[in-house]
Amino acid sequence: MNPTPAMSRPPKSGAKTIFSVTSGNFLEMYDFMVFGYYATAIAKTFFPGDDPFASLMLTLMTFGAGFLMRPLGAIILGAYIDQHGRRKGLLLTLGLMAVGTLTIACVPGYSTLGAAAPILILLGRLLQGFSAGVELGGVSVYLSEVAPKGRKGFYVSWQSGSQQVAVIFAALLGLLLNHLLDKGEVTEWGWRIPFVVGCMIVPFLFWIRRMLEETEAFSQRKHHPKMSEIMRSVASNWALVLAGMLMVVTTTVMFYMITAFTPTFGKTVLMMSDKQSFLVTLCIGVSNLFWLPVMGALSDRVGRRPLLILFSLLMIVTAWPVLHWLVGSPSFAHLLEAELWLSFLYASYNGAMVVYLAEVMPAEVRATGFSMAYSLATALFGGFTPAISSYLIHATGDKAMPGVWLTVAALCGLAGTLIIKRLLRQYQTRHNAVPATV
Repeated sequence: MNPTPAMSRPPKSGAKTIFSVTSGNFLEMYDFMVFGYYATAIAKTFFPGDDPFASLMLTLMTFGAGFLMRPLGAIILGAYIDQHGRRKGLLLTLGLMAVGTLTIACVPGYSTLGAAAPILILLGRLLQGFSAGVELGGVSVYLSEVAPKGRKGFYVSWQSGSQQVAVIFAALLGLLLNHLLDKGEVTEWGWRIPFVVGCMIVPFLFWIRRMLEETEAFSQRKHHPKMSEIMRSVASNWALVLAGMLMVVTTTVMFYMITAFTPTFGKTVLMMSDKQSFLVTLCIGVSNLFWLPVMGALSDRVGRRPLLILFSLLMIVTAWPVLHWLVGSPSFAHLLEAELWLSFLYASYNGAMVVYLAEVMPAEVRATGFSMAYSLATALFGGFTPAISSYLIHATGDKAMPGVWLTVAALCGLAGTLIIKRLLRQYQTRHNAVPATV
């Protein structure tokens, strides 16, 4: 069916377009961050037990389980977006995310429902993960297709920028709750407030996204592939998807380390107060929000690959030494300094990586290919970063072990960046064209 004239017009550019398309991305990341921030309280509510570490690990594994649904969401919802349009797909993902958030906000605790309570929480997380499987891909593809020439890096960087707004908002709300409520009240019921707030802003986000127009790049394509065609194309480009996945491993592990895991790391490992941990997280969100568009714009000028190689190497060289220094002399100032350095590395790498990944995927399966690479990396590595980091510390007794996990992630990103250039040359040979500047 041909798009209506209203949907065929080129989307408006500028701040209004960026805000409209990234609004749902804000909710997706806000919900994920809140779950990570209040992991200890959620553990006591839904996974009570005599061993606090076991309860926390069950909660962090539930947090990570949501990411296991991302590849399935990438396939099903990504194909929907590639076939039916960017706008329709973004509205669908927002609706699914809202249902998952409402579930977590309203389900009574283990003391009321028994074993049904953690099962319902898990289902809510799985639904959130299914939606998120294509949310980031859909937003990134939309921004890359509406960006003016020479500004793709800057435009697409706001996909991640909206996540940082979510980090900042969630951290500010955490600080406010810890100021107004005592620790027992936060653990008992106060942790639900951020989820309720997330539900309250859903109608506004739907209203914003309904005003989106379809991208010109999608509307002008004469053939919109069916699910079977999309799957065949993704399968034929599997090496490109896996190389992209390696690149995403770096950014997703870094992100969940410095945002979702920071409050838990600060409180349970470094023995900081809740307020100190949230304040550091707030500063990280501000730092990320500053550096992402700056480095995205820089990638428009100097190219994507130089930044990807430089900052993955810096992560490899500095991640473990920085955390080793931090745990050897823990303090609020040192935690802030270490996290701000990791924030700079993350944002500088991510500012180039996301737009590069959107560029290298063939146009006919761009949303599906991007989402598959992103969701596989997040499902297998990034989403379980809080749980993996906690386990490494517990198993080795070395509080700096998360730095080793960061180093492994950076090695993956460097390998993916080097491999993908050769794959793009092979693609050019096969199709007498190349999907992006290499």
